[in-house]
Amino acid sequence: MTEVADREWRLVRETPRPGPLNMALDEIAAETAADDGVRTVRVYSWEPSTLSLGYHQDPETIDWEFCEREGITVTRRPTGGGAIYHDAVGDISYSIVAPADELPGNLMDSYELLCQPLIEAFDRMGVDAYFAEDERPAIHEPACYLRELHPAHDVLAGDGRKISGNAQYRQRDAVIQHGSITFARTPDRHLEAFADPPDSDTFRERVTSVREQAGIDRAEAVETLETILGEWCSAHEGTFAEEELDRANARAEQKYANEDWTVDREAPPTA
Repeated sequence: MTEVADREWRLVRETPRPGPLNMALDEIAAETAADDGVRTVRVYSWEPSTLSLGYHQDPETIDWEFCEREGITVTRRPTGGGAIYHDAVGDISYSIVAPADELPGNLMDSYELLCQPLIEAFDRMGVDAYFAEDERPAIHEPACYLRELHPAHDVLAGDGRKISGNAQYRQRDAVIQHGSITFARTPDRHLEAFADPPDSDTFRERVTSVREQAGIDRAEAVETLETILGEWCSAHEGTFAEEELDRANARAEQKYANEDWTVDREAPPTA
């Protein structure tokens, strides 16, 4: 494997986009990486607010009426775990996309490599963060942040509460790692999206936030994450090409905004 900084990377800075388009852009970035060798690190937010379901999640665990009434988009991730509530205030999301043959084949080794900039960014924000050292039992399986803690991909703050969840999958001979960072907790809104949620005190006992741990504002947290991601792979400032955006918008409409995928997990054929 070649060191990541020896390759050419682009950094796409935070842009608010709808949930289906954010998921589609990860897929398109993977196809670009596999076909053209263009590697991507990006930070993004969700607008309107979105509930992203885990790949295997039962749709009956979601309060669809609440989501519709509150204007919360619901989509399904290609990665496992439970649902995550994202918005443009409480959540900061990122993804790293590169050709698969440039990254470790072992999943744990790959997580360790690709989470390096995440842990470093937390440190620079003033958050003592580390991988969960052992598994902890689930509190509420449908909610990603309340599932059992796993040493591979759950990041905790110094007080032992979860602050970030991360996941990987392969698409078109590329590896995609995406993750969610809790900047500010919104337990009531987060939990009300579920059909049978626990109380908000239970959420607060398991989950913390950057704002609670470090007292910085969101703009500083985003800039820190972007800076560290860019430094980690020596990325240049970049954007998605118009052709990529066109394909991503089409993919979002065909798949990630489609009830066949979101509810029934039936993916349409892609060109």
